[in-house]
Amino acid sequence: MLKQSLLKKSFLALAVSSVGLMSLPTMADTYVIDTKGAHASINFAIKHLGYSVLTGRFDKFEGEFTYDPAKPEASTVNVTIDTASVNSNHAERDKHLRSDDFLNVEKFPKATFVSKSIKVDNDDKDEFDIIGDLTLNGVTKSVTIEVEKVGEGKDPWGGYRAGFSGETEIKLKDFNVKMDLGPASQVVKLELEIEGIKK
Repeated sequence: MLKQSLLKKSFLALAVSSVGLMSLPTMADTYVIDTKGAHASINFAIKHLGYSVLTGRFDKFEGEFTYDPAKPEASTVNVTIDTASVNSNHAERDKHLRSDDFLNVEKFPKATFVSKSIKVDNDDKDEFDIIGDLTLNGVTKSVTIEVEKVGEGKDPWGGYRAGFSGETEIKLKDFNVKMDLGPASQVVKLELEIEGIKK
């Protein structure tokens, strides 16, 4: 009887343990954004006086994201941008962009984005909105980035990668940008190409 009781208890403990393991949530993988290999970019576009579109980028930034394809809504993103690295392919203009008329890089050398939540498209888990806090020019505002997964898989060097494209728009006045170039130049479009290498 004692042996039977012990066997029953052991079986019950094993069953409970198995159920517990089955119910454990899957862990999202962490990826480092591949800026070293220049497989990521943060680009911007803004209308110039309503007559043309000025484009540029930030050359220096870093960050990480977590991602689980089975549960993309649990993903996270954290990015830091060196604002002095702004590059519009025009030295004098870039000097002006670094001044307190625009990015005020001496006082605020870094911009950051930290995700707060993710809303997945009901019909396509490869498309989602990332809602997070953008801190720029000393101001923190909530922004929504529309994201589409580009792909994921092994690379030729034994690593594993995942990549995404995203875009959002921000109003300059929301981030205390002093310079006013008229009503056609109030909104900046940000375009993001992010490829990460799994840790």
